[in-house]
Amino acid sequence: MSGITKEMTIGEIIAANPDAVPVLLDAGMHCLGCPASQAESLEEAAMVHGIDIDALMKAIEAV
Repeated sequence: MSGITKEMTIGEIIAANPDAVPVLLDAGMHCLGCPASQAESLEEAAMVHGIDIDALMKAIEAV
């Protein structure tokens, strides 16, 4: 889905495209409702979880 950027928070991404939830869960981001998901960017979360941000962005864009 266009419009999703790695600078957006996970909360913003879920609000913009709820179909991204399974992609994020499959990638290993299991605390989508935790306070950090409202404050840190997708890129920061990917780094913390050891996830390749470019691969994750491609997967999100595909939904």
